[in-house]
Amino acid sequence: MANSAYSLQGKVALVTGGSRGIGRAIARLLGARGATVLVHGNQSAAAAQAVCDEIQQAGSKAAALLTDLAGDDAAKQLWRAADEALAALGLPAQIDILVNNAGVIDRAPIEEISPESFDHMVRVNWRAPFFIIQQGLPRLRDGGRIINLSSMGTRAAYPAMAGYAPTKAALEALTRLLAQQLGARGITVNAVAPGLTATDMNPVDPNTEAGAAALATIALGRFGQPPDIAEVVAFLASDAGGWVTAQCIEASGGQRL
Repeated sequence: MANSAYSLQGKVALVTGGSRGIGRAIARLLGARGATVLVHGNQSAAAAQAVCDEIQQAGSKAAALLTDLAGDDAAKQLWRAADEALAALGLPAQIDILVNNAGVIDRAPIEEISPESFDHMVRVNWRAPFFIIQQGLPRLRDGGRIINLSSMGTRAAYPAMAGYAPTKAALEALTRLLAQQLGARGITVNAVAPGLTATDMNPVDPNTEAGAAALATIALGRFGQPPDIAEVVAFLASDAGGWVTAQCIEASGGQRL
């Protein structure tokens, strides 16, 4: 890269939910900036490997990890897979950048959330990143980065996010306290809160009544795209973002100001 402050050359990153949508864009961009990327997928090994292939074709190293983050031992299984992948690449069991991106959402008001749905969102969106961070701290080098994907639903009231938004609010609280705890090691901890972003998990169509209404709430006049979010994450992962910590940066194009 022309500007070395944004280069991730020599860094190792792990991106959960990196096989699709925003996670895929993040993994690809970190790889393009020079990082070795461990691409986690929850269900599709082929999708995770496809992202790795793209990263490798661009000149960086990558490896796919497949773990169900709703499982009881999800964090332990993820880190075991990460350690094995790094060993296969000839690298130590250490990383520099951890991106907790994986998430699930059941869009429904509180009256319609079942205990099963609630538990699933808590397990994937809150429990998994909590223990991934806990078990990853010995592997995270000093001067490293933790970046948690939140949601603008923690700021603006969306009744259909009754089960989802509170899990992300918990992740934001963890972000702030970890920034204080890990500052002595030079580790920054931040959250990125996307607004309405067009992905396969969140299809948006401005030609529908609902889509047009949502578009009207965005100051910049368009829906977000995965690369919009990836750019913010890549900045926080780089040396250029090294003086930013304990923040939740909303990347929404000015939605519902």
